[in-house]
Amino acid sequence: MRSKYFSSRAIARRFATLFLLLCIPAALFAQDNVGEETTIMYPASYFTEFNPVTVQDMLDRIPGVGSATGGSNQNSRGPGQGGGNGGRGLGSGSGGSQVLINGKRTAGKNNQASGQMDRITADQVNYIEIIRGTSGELDVRGSGQIVNVVLFEDLSANSLSYEVNMDRYLDHNTQPGGSVSYSGQTGGLNYVLSAVAEPRYDHNVSKETSILADFALNDEVREERIREQTSYDFSVNLDYELSLKSSVRFNALYSENDNPTDVLRYTTDLRATPRATAIEREEIPGDRNNWEIGGDYEYLSEGGDRFKVLFISNRNNSASTRERYDVFADGSESKDLFLDLGSVTTERIVRGSYTMGLFEGQDIEFGAERAQTTLDSSLALGLPSSAGTPSADFGGLVPQAVSNANSTVEEIRIEPFIIHNWIINSRMTLESTLLYELSEISQSGDVNRTRDFDFVKPKVDFRYNLTPQLQLRGSAEKVVRQLRFSDFVASNDPQDNDSITLYGNENLRQEWFWKYDFYADYRLPNDIGVVNMNLFYHQHKDRIARIDVSPSEDNLQSANGNIGDGDVVGISINSSIRMRMINLPNLLVTSALSVRDSEIEDPFLGIDRRFARFGRGRLTLGFRHDLPRWNMNYGLEWSNRFDSNEKVYDIDDIADYIGEPNTNAFVQFVDSRGTTYRFDARNATSNLQCRERTRFVGRISANILEEIEDRCETSGRVVSLKINGTF
Repeated sequence: MRSKYFSSRAIARRFATLFLLLCIPAALFAQDNVGEETTIMYPASYFTEFNPVTVQDMLDRIPGVGSATGGSNQNSRGPGQGGGNGGRGLGSGSGGSQVLINGKRTAGKNNQASGQMDRITADQVNYIEIIRGTSGELDVRGSGQIVNVVLFEDLSANSLSYEVNMDRYLDHNTQPGGSVSYSGQTGGLNYVLSAVAEPRYDHNVSKETSILADFALNDEVREERIREQTSYDFSVNLDYELSLKSSVRFNALYSENDNPTDVLRYTTDLRATPRATAIEREEIPGDRNNWEIGGDYEYLSEGGDRFKVLFISNRNNSASTRERYDVFADGSESKDLFLDLGSVTTERIVRGSYTMGLFEGQDIEFGAERAQTTLDSSLALGLPSSAGTPSADFGGLVPQAVSNANSTVEEIRIEPFIIHNWIINSRMTLESTLLYELSEISQSGDVNRTRDFDFVKPKVDFRYNLTPQLQLRGSAEKVVRQLRFSDFVASNDPQDNDSITLYGNENLRQEWFWKYDFYADYRLPNDIGVVNMNLFYHQHKDRIARIDVSPSEDNLQSANGNIGDGDVVGISINSSIRMRMINLPNLLVTSALSVRDSEIEDPFLGIDRRFARFGRGRLTLGFRHDLPRWNMNYGLEWSNRFDSNEKVYDIDDIADYIGEPNTNAFVQFVDSRGTTYRFDARNATSNLQCRERTRFVGRISANILEEIEDRCETSGRVVSLKINGTF
């Protein structure tokens, strides 16, 4: 039976209480409103005292946009991983902040406008807009807020920006990196060319101890995992004004992200006398690369109507071969595992739309999107066995039969849409969206099946500017989550040496939910800062989690499947405040608090529980202090999740996750030539992440305890020096 916790009356009481918590800090800073516009403009002169080098340096100084430690500290230049991991198609752009350049978004997914902020130099920027409203003139709909970077139209000079960096890791390993970007304008052509080499080396150390059902010590496992990885990214972004009424954009990206990994594992048997330690090592060469091209054409008619068509094509290749060896005291080795994994994901998208005015303050956009996504996946497993013939294709071990190991999954999706935008008056806007999704998912290879799906996806977004500074927003939307193709096919389980492979499930259906959100966004007067809140309630249908797909009682197996309906409720409160009230206007203090809960019936135990890995929330505190007099700034960000009952239920085990706080810090100097020197410390605290896994004999429903594993791991502190500038 559904818990009373999620009754409408209980939800209303909790939301009312949480809303009062937001109103209290906002009232403390309340004073007469300044300005009458809900769109906030920051001219380039606003940032002059900070000596910015890139657009990202400018965004970091805007309350409510940049992070406390700056975008360049997030080590996030690498590309996405294609459509096979979910998020196929372009989506509606709902929620969060969207970044536009000259009012346009980039026709790309792995190569987006937000990724260009470190590549465009600050001297090319005319002004930056924070757009809190919605309009048919915008290239993005349904976004929480839009960051529009407007470049100078008559800029003809070219600019070259560079960065060199060196990272030092806890094991004393050092890795170099760097980037170079060439940007500028020639006539009607804007261009950004960039090349990035980003170190992604990782040295992970873990320790796991286990006890048996009678609480006797079982074993201790110490593991050292080293990933040698550098991400090489090459991108091109072009924007050409054909005329005053038409323009075209083109972008391309190529990335190499090979991630070879070596593992050394020591397992000590605590039951033996004397204690014995077994040694294993693993070699996991990993080949990864992806590319993407995209473009769009836009035409504006004399009457203000707009026609736009875009295309995107991308491909993601991933391959790894895991070979595990027993290492003996005399130095000899014996291979006991061969696991070869390969996948190729391709995506083709084309989208066309036409926007036209209807009546005063109203416009309508209609169009359609077509997307084709394909995953080719293969898995080969070899084990030492006397029942079979060893094969060189399986590392000299005996081939093992794995269900659904070789498959091709393809989705053809067509999505017509219509969007109506109504500026009711100077304070109120209403955006209504109706999308109809038609898709066909087919699977061939070890499994052959074709299924058709269709969904109607409505959305309404109402915004009311109570004052120019205080905006209230409510939205209701039906969200259909796209299926992860990797869930259809057999895959590797890197977190469990006893399991090795995971079953695929060809019977998956899309998970969908009704999403209800209430937002309050308050921009404090005199550019002091921003406080915003989001109350949300989601009703999930066909939630995806682990289900029982066991072929027999002697071979218990689970896979991702649809487990039923569940609910989510929560609140998030964010603030970004300049400390002008204590005469420190360049000290920006940030905080983010999220509290949430969820409930669903577990398919293995029949109990009500939280969603898998669904934590209670997180608290983040940070500051950034600019000292223009000395051309320096520094900052720190501390983040900690609320640990408790963050569990994952599987057919024969239950895992619970907890973690220690994480801290990032930096200090940055700018010399007289405009060269920036930045010192970073990532994971400045231990950032220890732990998991307690309880294993059972047979199904967890039988409640026959086998052992309890307690595992903690960390990658340790990373310090780096980054030097960047422009020519």
